[in-house]
Amino acid sequence: MSKVLVITASPRGERSVSRALTTNFAQNWAKHHPDATVLLRDLGHHPVPHVTEPWVIGASAPPEAQTPESKAAIAVSDQLVDEFLGAERYVFGIPMYNFNIPSTFKAYTDQIVRAGRTFAVGPNGYEGLVKGKKALFITSSGGSYPLGSPMAAYNFQEPYLRTIFGFVGVTDVQFVVADGMAQGEDAAKLSREKAEAALKELATSW
Repeated sequence: MSKVLVITASPRGERSVSRALTTNFAQNWAKHHPDATVLLRDLGHHPVPHVTEPWVIGASAPPEAQTPESKAAIAVSDQLVDEFLGAERYVFGIPMYNFNIPSTFKAYTDQIVRAGRTFAVGPNGYEGLVKGKKALFITSSGGSYPLGSPMAAYNFQEPYLRTIFGFVGVTDVQFVVADGMAQGEDAAKLSREKAEAALKELATSW
């Protein structure tokens, strides 16, 4: 039985485009894969902690140097990493804030990118340990950043997501983008409809 981890990162509720698209996709995908287990995590409404000094101690210090605070801090990361590794597929709903991901999602990646757990350092350098997985990123933005345009240089979101998940070994990734949400009602409607159509098709083929 496959497991899919679905994560939303928007702090908004019903007005969130990324949340709506992600939720609808997860529901449609589950209908076509009734034997799968869908795990939901809402970072937008229930953020995970940022990395702190106790976290760093918990992740790297020997047992004799651990404190109650460091053990508690790294226990959160251990839970998130176990959840991440236990899934075969990932669906991430992520809005763009100031040309990049929300801080809530950055905090999440900081929790799961762990030496010895999701990547290793060997004689040939870094090696991602999370292999054979698939990820779908459903993103939304107020502006539009098409490749080849002057605005493309402002999009730090997709390059970061490809890099950080590729770093841990997740290289089979797809993006569905609902952009131009702040560029007028007609442009927003058209972009969202294109994203919805793409996700409807992926619900059966992904």
